[in-house]
Parts: sequence; C-alpha cells; structure tokens
Amino acid sequence: MNMFSTNDFTFFTMDFFQSDTFDFIILPLLIFFARIVDVSLGTIRIIFVSKGLKSLAPLIGFFEILIWIIVVSRVIDNLDNWIGYVAYAGGFATGNFVGMKLEERLAIGHELVRVITKREANKLVDVLRDKGFGVTSIEATGSNGEVAVLYIIINRKFLGKVLGLIHEYNPRALYTVEDIRSVSREIFYGESSLKKSRLFK
Repeated sequence: MNMFSTNDFTFFTMDFFQSDTFDFIILPLLIFFARIVDVSLGTIRIIFVSKGLKSLAPLIGFFEILIWIIVVSRVIDNLDNWIGYVAYAGGFATGNFVGMKLEERLAIGHELVRVITKREANKLVDVLRDKGFGVTSIEATGSNGEVAVLYIIINRKFLGKVLGLIHEYNPRALYTVEDIRSVSREIFYGESSLKKSRLFK
C-alpha cells in the first residue's frame, strides 16, 4: 500500500516551489547557470556569423533566445527577489568569460601574421617552412633602414606555435595578427598538412 497519495505529492511539489529555499537558492542558481549557457551561445553565434558559418548561427540563435526568454520570465515573476537580479548579472558576466574560453578552444578560422624585422629572417623563414607553414617574404624599407616583412596565413589553432617560433628566432621582431574571414584554399597549415603533402612526393 502506497504511503503517499497523488494529492500528497501535489501538495509537496507546490510547497517546494513556493518555499524560501526554492525562491532564494534553487531559482537564483537556475537563473545563473541558464544565463551562462545563453550568453556563451551568443558569443559563439557572433563568432560563427563573423566567420561566415551561416548554417550554424541561426540554430544557435534559436536556443540562445529561447533560454533568454525563459530566464527573463522567471526574473519578472519574482521582481521582489533581489538575489535573482544578482544571479542574472553574475550569469551574464560569467557567460562572457566562458564564451571567450570556448572560442579559444574552438579556434575557428584563419589568421594573417605579419612580421617586420630588421634582423636577418632567413632562419625564421626556413624553420616556419620546415614546420609546414607557408611564408611569403618581402624586402622593404622602414624608417630606420632595410627590413624584412613576412606574411604567414595559418589556421587559428597554430597561432601560439607560430608566435613561439617568432619569439625564439627573432625576439625583437614586430608582428601583428589579423583575422581572416575566408581564404581561397588551404595550404601549409601545420605539420599535419606537411606530412600529407610529403605522401604525394
């Protein structure tokens, strides 16, 4: 024989959702984590739009706004609960941080690294090419004399490796990193590409 009837469970559920524990602990936590998810999705969506990934951006936007509407409705239903406001703002701030970390992990797209160095750059060029990176080298004239300008187009996931090589072989070189929306073809984007190219030699 069941100890609790359906009515008992209903009353228990209603009491829980109307309790101070739910209003001041459970609900703020739900708002906080929901905001982290929807803001993170928003960050990723913006990145996808900037990279031209038009098929994924609308799908992410759908879930982003759906979560946002649910969260905002809960906050409006509990306007006298100041903890909900703090959770909303805290979730927004944390969501921006999480979104940026996710973007770094995904490393979507390509970057143009431009290096300007007065020091002889042949060694750096040779090392970069040996590692599988395509390098275009140009001789130019700067304000203080002759310089070498290097152009390197890479997949974003290799950016740290390329900058590390620049610091190692030309530590005083000036470099800039620019985002590229698209490239006409992929060529020499790291050791994996180099290994593939060697298979066909």
